[in-house]
Amino acid sequence: MVEPQQDHISVEASSLPPVPIQEISEDRALTETVLFPTPKLFLKISKLEIRQSLRALTYESVFAALFYSIIGGALLSNFLLELGAGPVEIGLLAAIPQIVNLLQPLGAYLVNRSTSFRWYFMCIFTPSRLLWLILLPAIWLVNSSDITGHQVVQLTLAILLVANIIEAFGRAPWLGWSAVLVPQQLRGRYFGFRNSILGLTNLVTVPLLGLAVSAWPGGTLQGYGAVLVIGIILGIISIASQFWMADVNPQLLKVADSDTSQPQPQGIDFSLFKDANFLKFVLYLSIWCFAVNISAPFFNLYMLDNLDIDISVVTIYHALGTGANMLMLLLWGKLADRIGNRPLLLLVGVLVAVTPLLWLAVGSDQISFWIWLPLLHVLAGGTWAAIDLCTNNLMMGIAPLRYQSNYFAIAGAVAGITGAMGISLGSFLATLPGVAGLLGLFVLSGLLRMAALVFLAFVQEPRSVPVSQLMRVLFPIRQSPNLIEVEE
Repeated sequence: MVEPQQDHISVEASSLPPVPIQEISEDRALTETVLFPTPKLFLKISKLEIRQSLRALTYESVFAALFYSIIGGALLSNFLLELGAGPVEIGLLAAIPQIVNLLQPLGAYLVNRSTSFRWYFMCIFTPSRLLWLILLPAIWLVNSSDITGHQVVQLTLAILLVANIIEAFGRAPWLGWSAVLVPQQLRGRYFGFRNSILGLTNLVTVPLLGLAVSAWPGGTLQGYGAVLVIGIILGIISIASQFWMADVNPQLLKVADSDTSQPQPQGIDFSLFKDANFLKFVLYLSIWCFAVNISAPFFNLYMLDNLDIDISVVTIYHALGTGANMLMLLLWGKLADRIGNRPLLLLVGVLVAVTPLLWLAVGSDQISFWIWLPLLHVLAGGTWAAIDLCTNNLMMGIAPLRYQSNYFAIAGAVAGITGAMGISLGSFLATLPGVAGLLGLFVLSGLLRMAALVFLAFVQEPRSVPVSQLMRVLFPIRQSPNLIEVEE
């Protein structure tokens, strides 16, 4: 193909045929897919702006990932356990971000009334990240015995709740902005590359942060406070990176009928519930999120509490999973562009469903410590790379451009409430006497994950390879000349 020379091209998005990724260059993909028209207006973004935006989006994601790894995951779980938190508090730690996803439709409504994605996110992420400054004096006071550890646990959960309520208004719009900036033909490769960079960053930094917390001279609580300061600074740098991303007016992406004399819908258009394919995807996503969140918050608890493994070792396990995630993302991204996201989700989903069952073989022996647990984290990291990448890309693929914020918001809200239900059930099972409570919910999670994949099989994705033809695409077999002659 000959690359157009002009910086901007006005071309109907619907007129672009699905082109195999191997047949287009990156520049060609950029020029053909960065224009998103309404009936009367075309949004024009130059190739240079797209390249700069993708670079800035990568930097933004790296700093944000470091921030969230500090105010969540194993580091925060260990911090709460040191303060005396139990399974219920650890369950709330995972449930809060899920429950507040019910507010995502309101975020889609608000962004559709704004005129700038960039300034909308500035107003969302700046206060939500600065809120964590409140926890710093509390950490100092608990070390001086002025307040109790239980009070700090409550304060931490309160900060987590308020921060996530604010951020819930930005989750669906953020996917909408990303969908505009990342050309469709490059989504698999770009997000695979970006997520591999995030994996490399976490692989190097998270274990170092865990070691810093564990070896801090003033104790692990003060160590977490010092790391939290670093996290807040990184979170603000992440927000500043958005200034190098091409700003887009959400009004240009709003729903518009061919007859412009008709009143335009405002806020959430619930007619999307007539989209049968979208409803199938939401059904799959809701069961999947319920199944995953039954067990997800409690793997760290099982290692830190039941197996009594040090936080520094747990972060090393997570680093191994992150390394596998990083290495596999590039493969998954290219494969998703080739065969589609749904077939890949079905194939890898089986391995993800089996993973919780493999935890039944984990114990406190040396084999589990040195071999079994590292292998489980490597398996989880490599397979979840495909799940995270393909789920978002599949949702972007089945959602019409002009409705994307609404689609993302509804899917996020449904996933949030079902995920919270899963965490609630998991918290109850985790409180049952003995280790059987945790191992029982691991088994239940694995079986439900397998059931969710049945519903995914009915979801249709444009440009994806049918499952019946998947093996022939992945492993092409050349026909012999004699066979061809016979067939002729």
